[in-house]
Amino acid sequence: MFTLNVPLVLASRSPRRSALLRRLGIPFVVYPSLVEEVWPEDDLPGAAVESLALQKAQPVALVHPEALTLGADTVVMLEDRVMEKPRSEGDAHRMLSLLSGKTHTVYTGLALIHLSSGLSVTSNEATHVTFAELTYDEISRYVATGSPMDKAGAYGIQDDYGALFVSRIDGDYYNVVGLPFHRLYRMLTEHFADLLSESDA
Repeated sequence: MFTLNVPLVLASRSPRRSALLRRLGIPFVVYPSLVEEVWPEDDLPGAAVESLALQKAQPVALVHPEALTLGADTVVMLEDRVMEKPRSEGDAHRMLSLLSGKTHTVYTGLALIHLSSGLSVTSNEATHVTFAELTYDEISRYVATGSPMDKAGAYGIQDDYGALFVSRIDGDYYNVVGLPFHRLYRMLTEHFADLLSESDA
């Protein structure tokens, strides 16, 4: 496919994003952003996650000006309600009860910054996910695993148990995990082609 001619820095401590990037075979280092995220109140969800991804990427790019810095932010939206990471097991149970039997939208914003060349690009991906009707016991068993606690919307579609709740998905599966591959590929090839080389791998 391609190789990067500059280092890639992932401005996220998400183990899921690291695992997905490793699947692409692109070497990278993790340098988590410590910025306190501020949700843009007046923005639509797609624009909001782009803004949050940029907030995360900018301070990391300042430390690594020669590298290509990748920031990302994922949020679950049920109608007009933001479903962030649960604050407690009770909060996780509440979120999953709200998602039960409904369709929600997962938005991931991406930001790529190459400071030394002055390039900064953002984009976002949206995927619609439908949950089956869940029983109280099903939700309780999943919450008891601890898996929902570090995930927006209190579930992971890649989890053995969480995957069982999803009855339909419309859009990019990897976006729901936290890193939309195709969107990232398009951003790289359309805006950072000078930093890429073709690879036979």
